[in-house]
Amino acid sequence: MSRIRKAFENKKAFIAFVTGGDPDIETTAELIPVMAEAGADLIEIGIPFSDPVAEGSVIRQASERALKNGCTVEKLFDMVSKVRRLTDVPLLFMTYLNPVYVYGKEKFLNHCRQCGIDGIIVPDMPFEEKDELSGLCEDNGIDLISMIAPTSDERIYRIAKEAKGFLYCVSSLGVTGIRSKITTDMGQMIRRVREVTDIPCAVGFGISTPEQAAGLAQISDGVIVGSAIVKLIGEHGRGCIAPVTGYIRRMAEAIKG
Repeated sequence: MSRIRKAFENKKAFIAFVTGGDPDIETTAELIPVMAEAGADLIEIGIPFSDPVAEGSVIRQASERALKNGCTVEKLFDMVSKVRRLTDVPLLFMTYLNPVYVYGKEKFLNHCRQCGIDGIIVPDMPFEEKDELSGLCEDNGIDLISMIAPTSDERIYRIAKEAKGFLYCVSSLGVTGIRSKITTDMGQMIRRVREVTDIPCAVGFGISTPEQAAGLAQISDGVIVGSAIVKLIGEHGRGCIAPVTGYIRRMAEAIKG
């Protein structure tokens, strides 16, 4: 069983997102192990990109800070290699197609395997074009995480049947960001997935409070939180360790009861 699937075994999973290199590589490297200790079952590392089309202002600004401070894909690979020696928590890259192609997709997936990345999420790659990376992912033992959204409709069945690791269920239309209320019927979306597969379903986009997380955990297998964590990092900079781990503890407790 892969590290990703094991993270969902017999419990609800809390998935935390950070932008790699924000505020700097050293802080990201320090954060990841302590986030795992605080209750993060999986950790997504965003590769900073100049045009992150799926991201709201909080993560866009984090990408800008990371790029300004010299973060590169190569530096992230080196950082993950060091972090992997300290923790067994599943690690995923959230990236866009452009950085993968610029780096070289064969080289990128090979380095993901070498440094200990368990999966990748590519929000601007349509399901119908996943063959661009899926074969290379399989060759390297990397799960290519699929996403479904409220607008996926009948495509949900096709996407779910071929999903690997877990299915990323987008709770809101638009870009990432903190939302006061989740209005999408996530239960209906997940019931449709369950008609064709038992793959874990994790809900993301807009979740920020323990109450939201607890409610969504009742109908899903896991909850994904990004902007709320990145906002804390932006506010506290290199002093973000305590605020972030405290927040993760509260969210993990809410999800896991």
